[in-house]
Amino acid sequence: MYAGASLAGARKLCARTTDIAINWSGGLHHAKRGEPSGFCYVNDIVLAILEMLRFFPRVLYIDIDIHHGDGVELAFYQSDRVMTVSFHKYTGDFFPGTGKLDDNGHGAGKNFALNVPLLDGIDDDMYLTIFKTVIEDTVTSFRPSAIVLQCGADSLGSDRLGAFNLSIAAHGECVNFVRGFNVPLLVLGGGGYTLRNVCRCWTYETSVLVGVNIPNELPRTVYDSFFADSQWKLHPPLSGRVENQNTPASLQKIIVGIRHKLRYLQGAPSVAMQEIPPDIQGFLKEEERTMEEMEDEISTASAGEQRVDSSVARNEFFGGEKDVDHDSPPTPPHSRGTRGGYRRGRGNPGAGDGGKDEYLQRRL
Repeated sequence: MYAGASLAGARKLCARTTDIAINWSGGLHHAKRGEPSGFCYVNDIVLAILEMLRFFPRVLYIDIDIHHGDGVELAFYQSDRVMTVSFHKYTGDFFPGTGKLDDNGHGAGKNFALNVPLLDGIDDDMYLTIFKTVIEDTVTSFRPSAIVLQCGADSLGSDRLGAFNLSIAAHGECVNFVRGFNVPLLVLGGGGYTLRNVCRCWTYETSVLVGVNIPNELPRTVYDSFFADSQWKLHPPLSGRVENQNTPASLQKIIVGIRHKLRYLQGAPSVAMQEIPPDIQGFLKEEERTMEEMEDEISTASAGEQRVDSSVARNEFFGGEKDVDHDSPPTPPHSRGTRGGYRRGRGNPGAGDGGKDEYLQRRL
């Protein structure tokens, strides 16, 4: 269901019926083609991007989940039509253990996979500084036709699995910054393990995306007891801060490394000769085809059909429905004295010749 929702959003963007599509149930970025991973079974992001590539020359994928978006990066690791940018915690042993600064794609996709590895405790100012710097440089160099933004809420402060000091307002400012580029935008959910913060965050970011200001006081609902600890506020004060292990020097090193990779792009890649991926419906039809239908596409295969050539040689008789002269072919002689056939007399040499001449005249 969540994968279908992401595909539906991608198709609306392709059809130009909307500028922004949102699916908070999507954003499961860890699933691979051959295996599930990290609570992710189907990678809806990859499916949505493949659909978007049928209409958009270049797609930029941005991931602000605390975990590295390894499944999406791997799917497009050798493509220059999709640039992936992931902001995540990286220590080498933090799940999924990938996403270091030096991982930057392969083959045609070299330098099209950008990773921003961060340490515990990064705060709003540092995060927004590196986010806006990297994304602005990336958009300027790559010039995406569409953007997919994964908004995992486990990068918020006080998350049960996260270790950042990011507020809901700063998380939402990242969304607002990407929205400001005014290109077709698909916004997806992702991780998040402190439920009260997840629903606050995505509620606020929905208001940002639709351009509506909402009050800080939460409305009265049957879930009031769930938010009592924060005095029913949309932006509660951050508690349980983690020591910030990031330094201005370490962030500057990351920015320099990202800019060095972007220098190799030398302008947005051309897609004039790129293969357009088939749509998902095409994949389904391919699976449902029978063996005979697949063989029918091969010129040397008969596909169960027997072709009957209607042409007839001049020395052959034709007695079908399209026989124009409707002459019945003579019955060949089976034995001496057979009725209906001509007979050469033993003592009359002219009898046989006369019968043959009469037969030839009839055919002519």
